[in-house]
Amino acid sequence: MKSTAHRFNSQVIAALQNETLQQALTRTQHHFVEKRRQAVHNLPEFEILRQQGAEIREHSLAHLDFYLNQLETQILAQGGQVHWAGTSEQACQQILTICQDAQAQYVIKGKSMISEEINLNSTLENAGLTVTETDLGEYIIQLAHEPPSHIIAPAVHKTREQVATLFHTHHQVYGFTQQLSEIPELVNEARQVLREKFLQAEVGIIGANFLVAETGSAVLVTNEGNGDLTSLLPKIHIVLASIEKVVPTLEEVTVLLRLLARSATGQEISTYTSFFTGPARNDDTEGPTAFHLVLLDNGRSKLLGTEFKDIFRCIRCGACLNHCPIYGSIGGHAYGWVYPGPMGAILTPLLLGIDKAKDLPNASTLCGQCEPVCPVKIPLPNLLRKLRKKQQQMGLTPFSSRLGLLGWAWLAKRPSLYQSVVNLKIRLLTRWGRKKGCFRYLPFAKNWTISRDMPVPQQAETFLNAWQKSKLPAKNDESSP
Repeated sequence: MKSTAHRFNSQVIAALQNETLQQALTRTQHHFVEKRRQAVHNLPEFEILRQQGAEIREHSLAHLDFYLNQLETQILAQGGQVHWAGTSEQACQQILTICQDAQAQYVIKGKSMISEEINLNSTLENAGLTVTETDLGEYIIQLAHEPPSHIIAPAVHKTREQVATLFHTHHQVYGFTQQLSEIPELVNEARQVLREKFLQAEVGIIGANFLVAETGSAVLVTNEGNGDLTSLLPKIHIVLASIEKVVPTLEEVTVLLRLLARSATGQEISTYTSFFTGPARNDDTEGPTAFHLVLLDNGRSKLLGTEFKDIFRCIRCGACLNHCPIYGSIGGHAYGWVYPGPMGAILTPLLLGIDKAKDLPNASTLCGQCEPVCPVKIPLPNLLRKLRKKQQQMGLTPFSSRLGLLGWAWLAKRPSLYQSVVNLKIRLLTRWGRKKGCFRYLPFAKNWTISRDMPVPQQAETFLNAWQKSKLPAKNDESSP
């Protein structure tokens, strides 16, 4: 996927003005948040599991070289093959070579954010292969020629009416000419179209939620049966995963699985949790004849020893996106690359370069809602602050921002003057906005008022003044000295 993160500001404006997108975001974000809340409430030991999950991921990253070597040894022992890819280009070429060696023409894919990261579909299609996404959400956005807008719900930005139009346009070639409107009808039509794709494909490509070093297994978590069909029906099975997905043992994977589904969709466990270990054995009645794992680095190893290493604990649950007020207002496409929301605002600048995504670390109010819902306790707000500091050191912060911060710092170091200026500002705002009750535009705050009104202060005093008054003893309080 080609990055447009450098156009973040203009993409935000377009997202805020898209009424259909706003409706979709409002509906789905509440659903995710409430489902997670209920799931966590029903599991008293959830916080204990979070601590265990964080420790497992931290240990895995600290000994990544050992566990990756163990993983490779186990896969080779099971009859599979491992391919190491330092860059996106190498990963794409390795997968293309596997497909060409198998003389494949049709490729089916399960949902994989890593394949989006390396722009795999374009590489295969440019070589003449037909690629079909089999996850329903990914299939929808493939028809729409759009990237995913959420890491677990790729088509969360689409309404039912938009999906119905897409299917009516693209499925007539398969004999489906009726304009549908109900969700079960749409799902059934997609199932019938995709069934033929499953049967004709020579290569199936999936991602992996986890890689188990102990057994050489790839773990895939889905709520659709497409992942199993993509892995088992074609002769060639390819798993594409980044190096940080490795976990030492099956026992530790079970801890992470208990955290993942609850954090992502509010389920105790996903509908399908599949473990794939090598190609089919001699006594297996089904399964691929060849198993390939493509391990992608793409800049990750250089970051593991830095102050930003904690972001690689991420298990891609999407909880930080669902609870983020910024993501909830603009959706995923505005971020301009594969990974949106708080985790994307950190990961994208690290992988692409801070200069190529300099607006993303600032796309946060630092409200802190993301950190307490992260199942592996990634300090997301702190990492965003570190990236902002890095930007400042690199001279990437706009001159107007640097000048404004210098002015604010000078004023803040002089408390009496600071309070006088703030008191004057509050009184003026209260007086000017008294009639309308809000401001449609404010100097130096146009980015705020471009999509919302600024309420007029309810009282012509600052919070500090009100707080100080509340601390004063009442006149008739006999207990007062």
